[in-house]
Amino acid sequence: MPTMTERVWLKDPIAVLADGAERGIVVENGKIAELVGKGAEPTHPVHKVFDASKHVVTPGLVNTHHHMFQTLTRAHPAAINKELFPWLQALFPIWSKNVNPDNLRLATRLALTELLMSGCTTASDHQYLYPKGLDEAMDIQADEAGKLGVRMTLTRGSLNLTEAEGGNADQNAVQDTDTILADCERVINRYHDASEGAMLQVALAPCAPFNVTKRLMVETAELAAKCNCHMHTHLAETRDENAYCLEHFGYRPVDYLEEVGWMSDRVWLAHGIHFNDDEVKRLGKAGVGVSHCPTSNMVLASGQCRTKELEAAGSPVGLGVDGSASNDNSNLMEGIRHALMIGRLTYNAESVTHFDAFRWATEGSANCLGRKDIGAIAVGRQADMAFYSLDELRFSGAGDPLAALVLCGAYKADRVMVKGDWKVEDGAPIGVDLGQLRYEHGQAAKKFLEAI
Repeated sequence: MPTMTERVWLKDPIAVLADGAERGIVVENGKIAELVGKGAEPTHPVHKVFDASKHVVTPGLVNTHHHMFQTLTRAHPAAINKELFPWLQALFPIWSKNVNPDNLRLATRLALTELLMSGCTTASDHQYLYPKGLDEAMDIQADEAGKLGVRMTLTRGSLNLTEAEGGNADQNAVQDTDTILADCERVINRYHDASEGAMLQVALAPCAPFNVTKRLMVETAELAAKCNCHMHTHLAETRDENAYCLEHFGYRPVDYLEEVGWMSDRVWLAHGIHFNDDEVKRLGKAGVGVSHCPTSNMVLASGQCRTKELEAAGSPVGLGVDGSASNDNSNLMEGIRHALMIGRLTYNAESVTHFDAFRWATEGSANCLGRKDIGAIAVGRQADMAFYSLDELRFSGAGDPLAALVLCGAYKADRVMVKGDWKVEDGAPIGVDLGQLRYEHGQAAKKFLEAI
């Protein structure tokens, strides 16, 4: 006889980022089965009760842009106090000569652990760096995500345009177009799961207009259409990039995107800062998503994303921590606070609320990745949730629990659930020796400092 499915009531939270869940959430078979409203009880018997009375509950956060290998060069002396292009010129040679399978594994493990501890349950990493010997980068990342128990979009990035050829990629970090496309197809066939509740999906991600060829952009779009997967690239991050596109192509980045066949709702862009009004409308009409990376944008002084206009035009807007060398951490909860602050600086205090920032980090990010099964606490969605305590001094005196997470600077979840299973308990990821990880990653990173 089949066994009875266990129903768990996450009971009486302080607050929930969802309507009609004042008394909590019932989880069954890895999904949200019921929201229990004010004064109510679950409509069907439950087998377990978790006392959530010390927690504020949000959907699991969804990260849409990162470069996990860059955790090995945080606050690197060669790159401090630089804008994007000189920052890349300083770090590209160091990365291309020193990133290898062993330290990529450690970097991925560290970044995913940081993200998970901040409340992130789904991550996307733009892994575009492929120096010799790193052919199995996607396999390494799939393995690490599986061990930690987080969802991941394996974003198979690429570089194929060196400085000598008019781009800015280091010659030791590039692959030829045929090799890139062949591995993209291999990774899709092995890891892309389009089914509901998938733990692994694949997106294709040439790095940027200034370090990949038009041929690669066009053929990537063709392959993604054939395999029904998403695409990702950097676009309009800086004014320098706009100038590069005008000089080399004769038009601006959005025109370039259209020419190479990327104006599609299967595309999400990293940064998306320097768009004019017409470009915002065109992107919205096509349903192109934008990963807003507020921390990185401020560190590199890149500019301010037009989040409100993009959303109004029809573009999904998500959040990304971006690389840990342009952000210097992998904390998406901190990114929510930064999104609120820079949003208010861009617009005003009434136009950008904590609910906007939460939406970008949850359902907006899920929409960027093409996922309708995550990103919200709603019946039928995957049971991916973050549970935050308000016990720290920073929260004392806070009147609105959800606003307090953002305004008072929450940065660490007390518990995190993925697919109905606990992955963080009492602030610590299950099965991870944080001290050992810190030591091993730190030892690996020392080589990147010696490479100056």
